[in-house]
Amino acid sequence: MALRADSSDPDSVKGAVSDTIKAFGGINILVNVRAIFAAMQAVAPQMGEGDRIISTGSINGDVSAFPGMSLYSMAQAAIAGLTRGLARDLAPRGITVNNLQPGPIDTDMNPADGPFAPTLKSIISLGRYGKVTEVAGLVAYLASPESAFITGASINIDGGFML
Repeated sequence: MALRADSSDPDSVKGAVSDTIKAFGGINILVNVRAIFAAMQAVAPQMGEGDRIISTGSINGDVSAFPGMSLYSMAQAAIAGLTRGLARDLAPRGITVNNLQPGPIDTDMNPADGPFAPTLKSIISLGRYGKVTEVAGLVAYLASPESAFITGASINIDGGFML
């Protein structure tokens, strides 16, 4: 099922959550990139034991590689802080909350052969961009029962960015 929701509008996100619950009877895993707070706030009351919230921040929550990144880095660090706090809040209900912090990933917005790629590759220990499938694999693990003892974590998937 595909839904359209304006991630900057909390009511739109709440509507998408409501529509999803109507269609599927509930929500067990939340993986979202934008409007994380609004999405977490909308979905948490609907979740229960064994359910998962997985947010996506950025390695820039830990490091600012270039001048002019302070506001972006602040927002990404806030996602990590929200993840830790919400993990504590939802733990009694058996819900885990974790945050992915990708480094440069080969996407349409940031291609591995784009104009910034040589500079970025030079500060990634592995010397390459990550793949979308590598991030998806980490999401799949965090959504699985095997990750039930991981909560409140911000997990870097960055190839050794700025190490």
